[in-house]
Amino acid sequence: MKKNTILYGLLIFLIVVNGFFLYNYMGLSTAEKPMEPQRGKEFIVKQLNFNTAQLEEFNQKSKGHHQTMVKLSEEVKELKDYLFSTLADDTISEKTTDSITSLICEKETAKEKEIFYHFKMIQDISNTKQKEKFKNILFEALRQGDNANRPPPPNREDGHRPPPRQDQ
Repeated sequence: MKKNTILYGLLIFLIVVNGFFLYNYMGLSTAEKPMEPQRGKEFIVKQLNFNTAQLEEFNQKSKGHHQTMVKLSEEVKELKDYLFSTLADDTISEKTTDSITSLICEKETAKEKEIFYHFKMIQDISNTKQKEKFKNILFEALRQGDNANRPPPPNREDGHRPPPRQDQ
């Protein structure tokens, strides 16, 4: 009888913890969730220490950037979904596949251009000291991105991987 009481108590505890998890991570509306682009925007403003005029110009010029990026990302996702939904089709032609992948490339190119011109706008409103700081932030982010895309090193003869490289 005592063992059942402990199990029931543990079961109730797990139900409460799962309910808390579901409420906090899945139940929040989009207005309550922290927005990632806002954090990136706040990071740039804080790191570059924009004055009031620069901050106003930055906010005005970057209004549509997030919406454009979301729209392009959704279009890429739809195209990729369509492309991979044709995997089971025996009649899919190479021309159709090339056409869809070309459309994906166009959308990805548009995204990269949007990011470039957004960063160019930030550089244009920055003073000389801020431009240098911004350049360092960008190069550091690019170096981290390169490391994320690098394949893992092959296993050695003993079956273990070498320690990660320390780029400096």
